[in-house]
Amino acid sequence: MKKFNVGVIGATGMVGQRFLLLLENHPWFNVTCLAASSSSAGKKYKDALRRWHMSTPMPDKYADMVVYDASADKEKIASSVDFCFCAVNMKKDEIKELEYAYAKLECPIVSNNSAHRFTPDVPMVIPEINADHISVIDAQKKRLGTKRGFIAVKSNCSLQSYVPLLHPLKKYGIKSAAVTTYQAISGAGKTFETMPEIIDNIIPYIGGEEEKSEKEPLKIWGKVEGGEIVPASSPAITAQCLRVPVSDGHTAAVFVNFENKPTKEEILSAWENFEGEPQRLNLPSAPRQFIHYFEEDNRPQAKLDRMTENGMAVCAGRLREDNVFDYKFVGLSHNTLRGAAGGAVLLAELLAAKGYI
Repeated sequence: MKKFNVGVIGATGMVGQRFLLLLENHPWFNVTCLAASSSSAGKKYKDALRRWHMSTPMPDKYADMVVYDASADKEKIASSVDFCFCAVNMKKDEIKELEYAYAKLECPIVSNNSAHRFTPDVPMVIPEINADHISVIDAQKKRLGTKRGFIAVKSNCSLQSYVPLLHPLKKYGIKSAAVTTYQAISGAGKTFETMPEIIDNIIPYIGGEEEKSEKEPLKIWGKVEGGEIVPASSPAITAQCLRVPVSDGHTAAVFVNFENKPTKEEILSAWENFEGEPQRLNLPSAPRQFIHYFEEDNRPQAKLDRMTENGMAVCAGRLREDNVFDYKFVGLSHNTLRGAAGGAVLLAELLAAKGYI
């Protein structure tokens, strides 16, 4: 695989920082351009940062790179890279406009943002589940009038803790599912220092999160028809999303009903044997085993298990029958790795392997 020159738009934020750590020694992707808001533009990266949020120190290779203005320097950025990752903190309409502008400048965008998740010809991809959706990019490029430029997005971080666990069970006809997610503060771009109100507390509301958690899986499970992705009509999912005092790692309590109820052994086998396109292609960031099941009653735990397979696996535990639903279980995923930057890097690897980048 050739080396690709890559830009990170929104490089000073928490997800942007996570991108830079993941890409520091990436075998395919070489970061050559950093971009952020106008307040950071023209500064060296180390001086533009308000705070380095990661526990791992900032790599020296980025310290003296000069930060571009993501809005004012679009042409310069787009012409200097093969594609960009995007993780900006802006209003949704502004993000849409910015990502469209880069795509039309023939710069593919792999986005961590939610702005384009429901644009019909923009694929929203969990690479192990709906890799085939990237074929809709051809229709998107036709609409945009581009040869290389397009937008592809990853799904909301909370989905990773339960959708990958439901997906291998769809063959048993999932009728309905109820999920409560217990979401880490890094999902809000916060640390315990910057979010003191979460200490000794649970906040039972995350703006927009429940709607995303209920609707995004249906697009992921949809089909490409007539140049767009038509969302699935089922299963029905109801969600509650809570912010909890955890640094990293989203946990989900999941309840599910089936048309054809499987045995516990069939569910465990489906999880153990499930693999997707990233595993078949041996992509650099892909976990070798996508789903890890823990037999212990007190696992998975965010603190102990979020870094399973470098934070790119999905963990499950406590599978048992229920007296209202057929089964219930617990899921866990690392929200800034599998759920955010890592999921976007894996999507970019898939796009590169399939020739879209």
